[in-house]
Amino acid sequence: MPNPPTLSVRCCARAAHLKADGQKDSVMKELLLFVAKTLVDNPDEVRVTETEGPEAIILELNVAQDDMGKVIGKQGRIAKAIRSVIKAATSKGGKPVFVEIQ
Repeated sequence: MPNPPTLSVRCCARAAHLKADGQKDSVMKELLLFVAKTLVDNPDEVRVTETEGPEAIILELNVAQDDMGKVIGKQGRIAKAIRSVIKAATSKGGKPVFVEIQ
């Protein structure tokens, strides 16, 4: 089995800071897509929907029913790690980004 691709959170965070505000959100969306597709067996069924509110940005992650356990993990550890990566990649002055797994 080939090695999974590696991800540099620091690199993605820098890219998020350098982009304009409208593009920053799409970087977070792409980061979430990359992480989720790496974890699941059916990467073609991974969808991320972005909803921007007045105070926060919500990224909704949808995966196949069979892959739900792989994204959530035991006691929610994988889900918590995904949220931590997204939080670390957001800028301090921007809107907070929340990840919802459905």
